[in-house]
Amino acid sequence: MKKKYIACLVSLFVVYGCTADRSWNFRTDYLSVDIDRKGCITSMKNITVSPAREFSPEDRPSPLLSLYDSGKKMYHYPQQADYDKKNNVLTLSYPNGSVAEIVLVPHDKYLKLTLISLEPRNGVDCVQWGDYYTNINNLLGEIIGVARDTSDAVNYSIGVLALDDNTSGGTADIEGDAAPFQYIIHTPDAKQYPLPEHLHEGQVFTLGGDGISDVAFYANKEPYYRIMYGNAASVDEKGRIFLNYHSRNRTEPKEVYYSLIPNMVANTPNHIETEPVPGVDFIGSSIALWGSPDSTALLDVIQNIVLSEGLPYPTVNGKWIKDPSAYVPDLMTSGNQYDSIVSYASRLGFKSIYAYDQGFLRPDRGNEGYLDGKGFENKPFRFHDGNKSHKEFGTLANEKGILLGRVNITNSLAPGTLDASPVPSDSLCYQQKRILMNDLTAADTVITVDDPKYLDEIASWEGHCENLNMIKIGKELIHYKGVSSSAPYTLQNVKRGYWGTYPTAHQKNDPIYKLQVTVNYGYDGLIPNLALQDKIAEYYADVCRINNIAHYDFDGQEFLFNNGHGYYSTKRFFRRIFERAKEIGVPYIRVSGATLSEGSWHYQSVWNVGGGRNLYDVDTREWGSATS
Repeated sequence: MKKKYIACLVSLFVVYGCTADRSWNFRTDYLSVDIDRKGCITSMKNITVSPAREFSPEDRPSPLLSLYDSGKKMYHYPQQADYDKKNNVLTLSYPNGSVAEIVLVPHDKYLKLTLISLEPRNGVDCVQWGDYYTNINNLLGEIIGVARDTSDAVNYSIGVLALDDNTSGGTADIEGDAAPFQYIIHTPDAKQYPLPEHLHEGQVFTLGGDGISDVAFYANKEPYYRIMYGNAASVDEKGRIFLNYHSRNRTEPKEVYYSLIPNMVANTPNHIETEPVPGVDFIGSSIALWGSPDSTALLDVIQNIVLSEGLPYPTVNGKWIKDPSAYVPDLMTSGNQYDSIVSYASRLGFKSIYAYDQGFLRPDRGNEGYLDGKGFENKPFRFHDGNKSHKEFGTLANEKGILLGRVNITNSLAPGTLDASPVPSDSLCYQQKRILMNDLTAADTVITVDDPKYLDEIASWEGHCENLNMIKIGKELIHYKGVSSSAPYTLQNVKRGYWGTYPTAHQKNDPIYKLQVTVNYGYDGLIPNLALQDKIAEYYADVCRINNIAHYDFDGQEFLFNNGHGYYSTKRFFRRIFERAKEIGVPYIRVSGATLSEGSWHYQSVWNVGGGRNLYDVDTREWGSATS
């Protein structure tokens, strides 16, 4: 980090030590931005007031674009900038020899920045927009990257929004492209909520609980314990908020050491060989940088960016789902007796019923989307005058303008489903690939591998559930626990034909895949690779059309991160659901879930961890008031 600050401080002296023509100015209706000859932002001003208010700290200019070499774990910061006004192209030069070309186009409500070239790369496999430092120390939006001062005296926000799916909120050095769930210390108001002497701004703490109950995560109710579900915004040691996004070259395989909650003993990271994604690179990465009065930013500016740039824009009853006036609570069922549910929901003004008492909906492409059989012969919804199928109950609800929803486990492929067992798919995500070093009969339990590295890691990061620790050879799943420490390297405690697969003979040099999995507690399953995940997304859209379902509560949404592609994986999943829905004539799908990320932000209407006051108490302004 020291190199970063030195490079930017040098640029600061160039700008402020010379005449005004040593920097370039770009403006929107609400924001003025200066970029200096070193490639750093040195001024961000609110131009809706007079005199214009400065939000760029004098001691910390912001690199417009940083480069990252994940092999060396090293950032490179711009040291020289040139600007071609005719073509709106900024050219940034870096100490590693790389040269970046960025198109910067001012719009009425935002500045659009797009990376069009980086040559030579010289080890760079990721680019980072920012960090963009502000002197705002009030509220931060870590999921999509917003620094907010909500006071009457200031009333201004600065933010960044990704304009493509491969540009994700957060820093380039985050393992697995999904920021850790954790606490940081930040007070939104130092006078009203002063920090105790033993705490300081930016300090990191793990979540509460044992790593199993998501409600127990909220263990500190003090307002300066800030739970972070992303890091597109964070704070420095002075409590000032800074913003960043990154974009990665995904065309090459990469190994990551990933956990969503790495600071918690129960959820230590695992090593994952990420799948290469052809054609997905950081060239073309694009963001919108904006500043606006805070009170109007969402609907005046962010909505404008979404519409202008063709970003996902789900609507309900003619309103954008992010419009606060579009919000209506959902009704969750219990007891599996449905005679009066629709009537009650209608009278109370609810617009969606999700059938929590039906248990998890597990993605099973084997049923081709027909949850109750192709003749709708199964009738899981109990009525005294005759039970109903999903389609029948959905039709009954739709007549009152109410949606039918189900709680599903996202991309977890459960045992007994088409892609998991008894014949597992060849499109499963794996953590490690090894080579079988001996022939196996269908009964052999001595399995020798070429390399024991990381094979002692148990299952996935989430809970490290021993019963999910398995490999795949051919079409057989095999459970094991442990690997010998010396050659020949043999897997320990082997169980053949796991999850109802068929023990078969295998030959020396066959590939062995240590599979990526989920967690216990009813979520048990395998993780698909990206191609199969696309098919699961299409399946969910088909289920909506066939069964009159229009609401999914995506439990286990964090499983979308388990392939190591983080928010890119999440955006890709939801985009494919909505694309398929449009193709087959499904007008609207309401999305809720127990996780929210930059990847799902555009699509998700509701975030519903714990319920009631377990999450956030609006009256006392406390996190976890019912569980702390």
